[in-house]
Amino acid sequence: MITVITIFFFIYGLIFGSFFNVVGLRVPKGESIVRPPSHCTVCNRKLTILDLIPVFSYLFLKGQCRECGEKIHWVYPVMELATGLLFAIAFLELGFSKELIVAILFLSMLVIITVSDIAYMLIPNKILLFFLIPLIGARILSPLTPWWDSILGAVIGFGVLYLIAIMSKGGMGGGDIKLFFVIGTVLGVSLTLLTLFLASLFGAVFGIIILKKYNKGRKTPIPFGPSIAIGSIISYFYGEAFVDWYVNLFF
Repeated sequence: MITVITIFFFIYGLIFGSFFNVVGLRVPKGESIVRPPSHCTVCNRKLTILDLIPVFSYLFLKGQCRECGEKIHWVYPVMELATGLLFAIAFLELGFSKELIVAILFLSMLVIITVSDIAYMLIPNKILLFFLIPLIGARILSPLTPWWDSILGAVIGFGVLYLIAIMSKGGMGGGDIKLFFVIGTVLGVSLTLLTLFLASLFGAVFGIIILKKYNKGRKTPIPFGPSIAIGSIISYFYGEAFVDWYVNLFF
């Protein structure tokens, strides 16, 4: 039975992942997420149901528009598949619990901001505010221990990133700073700091790879949102085990 439910969560994740792509690409541009319907951005052909099957349509169409042959960006299938896997993992780790609500909301936000940051190097306030309110409510229903860890985590998450932004003279984007306020609300102090460490590590690795691949200079801006999202996900599901291992290793 658990296997069947996990598959359903995976399928729901695929479907929502497709929608999250639309949100992440349209909201930063101030566009409606409903109109116009999904279409090719080059030939404006309206996509049919067969074109919109998450992941599989991309594979069947060989990553190209059926009409004009324009390449479909890899972000679409990757984020659809990632959302499906993350929803399935959330259910396997948490089951039907109050914490599952927190997880689904948190993961949904991270997927959307990843798409937005990759496309525009922007994490919109609208998205963060939209998720902050329900995440606070969900965290009240499924509180951290102690309960004030969420409040302190939000303050420290925001404060540390704000300090980094000041010291680096704009090296940290405003969206990243606000995002860490939301992350702190969900994760608490220790896991928020772990997220920052992991995000910095992933960001450095991705930065080196991108700069070398495209032969760019060191001052080339690189989206930090995807690294924050990966660090947040690892911290959320496995952070406590990592912290316990680290403490036992050195103390």
